[in-house]
Amino acid sequence: MKHLAGYLAAATAALLLLAFGCGENSDKTEKIKIGVSIPSADHGWTGGVVWHAQRAKEELEAAHPDVEVLISTARDAAEQVDKVENLLVQGIRALVILPQEPGPLTGVCEQVKARGVKLVVVDRGLERDIQDLTIAGDNAGFGRAGAEAMAEFLGGKGKILIMEGIPCAVNSDRVNAFNEVIRKYPDITVLDSQSAYWDPEKGLKLMENYLQKYPEIDAVWVGDDDVLLGALKAYEESGRKDIRCFIGGAGAKRVVKMVLDGNPLVPFDVTYPPGMVATGMEHALALARGKALTDQKRVVIPAEVINRDNAEKFYFPDSIF
Repeated sequence: MKHLAGYLAAATAALLLLAFGCGENSDKTEKIKIGVSIPSADHGWTGGVVWHAQRAKEELEAAHPDVEVLISTARDAAEQVDKVENLLVQGIRALVILPQEPGPLTGVCEQVKARGVKLVVVDRGLERDIQDLTIAGDNAGFGRAGAEAMAEFLGGKGKILIMEGIPCAVNSDRVNAFNEVIRKYPDITVLDSQSAYWDPEKGLKLMENYLQKYPEIDAVWVGDDDVLLGALKAYEESGRKDIRCFIGGAGAKRVVKMVLDGNPLVPFDVTYPPGMVATGMEHALALARGKALTDQKRVVIPAEVINRDNAEKFYFPDSIF
């Protein structure tokens, strides 16, 4: 009986240690690891994504001591696949990914889901909807907001130019929505619509061509802040004074500062926030804890018009973008 009593006492003590985490390794609780896979800062907007991800990591880890955020950047799709596989090896419970390209990243994201890891896709989709949640910008709203701001600024009449982005679904959604609004104003004439490929140098060259081709221009919808800077440079170097406004988009700090400072050529901008990655990280943590923040499969970040009255809240001077 004494042996039995001793055995029971030892067993009870062992159970208490397991239940209450007492003993030598009690302070070494396993952290919830959240992986973040994003493109390298290869241009302005993705630079903003990286900056916002780093800031969100600091805020999440400070607010939740049991959380570790692992940020991984990649120059191309092949490197991103490798780095997602590395995140899986590290035992992540959720992954936030902004895919370089849908095709190559879909397969590795299927591996992510097969491991029981929660998956949040930001901005660009995959070839198959396997994710738990999508965080997306409102591309149609982006185009509509730019068109409505321009039409109001022009008083419903004028000659305008369009500088499109890379031919893709995102660009089509934006341009189609912009044109849909402009068609409501019969006194606004679209002189031309060509692609600047979301590239400042291509924007500069296209603007030079537009300036040579069209003697009268009232406004230019650029739809991208990187391109806007190139277009503005071409216009300022031309010496012309006829264009009344340029409207870009995405919320680059240099352009938001122009709006904030009352630059007459840049009265507005439209948001397409790189900070949407931070929203994805918050949702990923909630999913990892089994407490989803929404019952929807898609969260759309609305496009907002930035003007001089509200520009301060969209101005992040420390950001790369």
